Amino acid sequence: MSKRDYYEVLGVARHAAESELKSAYRKLALQHHPDRNPGDKSAEERFKEAAEAYAVLSDPQKRAAYDRFGHAGVSGASGGIDPSTFVGFEDILGGLGDAFGLGDLFGGGRRRGGPQQGSHLRYDLEISFEEAARGTETSIQFPRAEGCEVCRGSGAAAGSGPTACPTCGGRGQLRYQQGFFTVARTCNQCRGTGQIIAKPCAVCHGEGRVMKDRKLTVKIPGGIDTGQRLRIQGEGEHGVQNGPPGDLYVVVQVQDHAFFRREGNDLYCEMPLHFPTLALGGEIKVATLLGEPEPLKVPEGTVTGTTFRLRGKGLPDVGGRGKGDMFVTVHATTPKKLTKEQRQLLESLARSLPPEKFEPRRNGETHEDKNIFDRVKDIFG
Repeated sequence: MSKRDYYEVLGVARHAAESELKSAYRKLALQHHPDRNPGDKSAEERFKEAAEAYAVLSDPQKRAAYDRFGHAGVSGASGGIDPSTFVGFEDILGGLGDAFGLGDLFGGGRRRGGPQQGSHLRYDLEISFEEAARGTETSIQFPRAEGCEVCRGSGAAAGSGPTACPTCGGRGQLRYQQGFFTVARTCNQCRGTGQIIAKPCAVCHGEGRVMKDRKLTVKIPGGIDTGQRLRIQGEGEHGVQNGPPGDLYVVVQVQDHAFFRREGNDLYCEMPLHFPTLALGGEIKVATLLGEPEPLKVPEGTVTGTTFRLRGKGLPDVGGRGKGDMFVTVHATTPKKLTKEQRQLLESLARSLPPEKFEPRRNGETHEDKNIFDRVKDIFG
């Protein structure tokens, strides 16, 4: 049967850009790959057909020859296909090549045998607001894969060792020819390591690693915030075949505080005050997070909702660059129960104050703004 048009195979227009070619090929490769369609000869043929089409159209010279002469322009002893086209196959699949065993396809992948770095680990640590402010030390415990002490990570029983895989000859791959393609697949018997263990270790069962609980003391710097993480190098899982260990990442979650609210390194809080304190002014004591109460002067005639700033009374910067500030917002409180004397005093005060005016205000305008506006209106008529 005659070959289909390469543009038709990929389902793109003849003027398609390189990115469109790659996207179309990636979709077809994932859809028809033999590993996803075991025993399906039709899918295998479509997979090879798409690979051949992309190999031609992704090469500017081959594409120009194909556009001019058709299939005859790219035919030849080798079929006009350069196997090195597929060295970057994992990039074409957007990092999904390993999910379907495509990294070794067409001889462009890496051998998976030999020492491999261990996996990184994550530990979620919850601490109190005060611990986050001052910093702390805490002990954590977590499971991880560690090198087997009996076989020293080899996976083989005492007196024996790994031997070359008889299926792949120690290469970790099986290669075979499909037309003009040289296809390489990971060896199923040795799983790409190129070695097998005839007498596995009785403790780790040939894995070379065992699961153990790891106890560790972690230092938390002052000023740390929710979502920040600490990297502890070398405390992740031990590597395969005595490969280097991964790292441990401690991700911090800070509990909320009953009184303080945090924004960056600044602290925010609200202080309820009696009306006489706001009207007459005075000095109050404001609680701080870690130190002694801080004096705060309230000016005479302070309006409820006013915010005061206490410099340097916030949280330390986790990088050691000073401290934040503390912002205190004061609010007037209304007593729910009054003594007879208190009621008489308030009634006397109410009689001495001018009558309240309920006049409409502009959007966002306060009573104080209204007074100023009235004064300006009086001056300018």
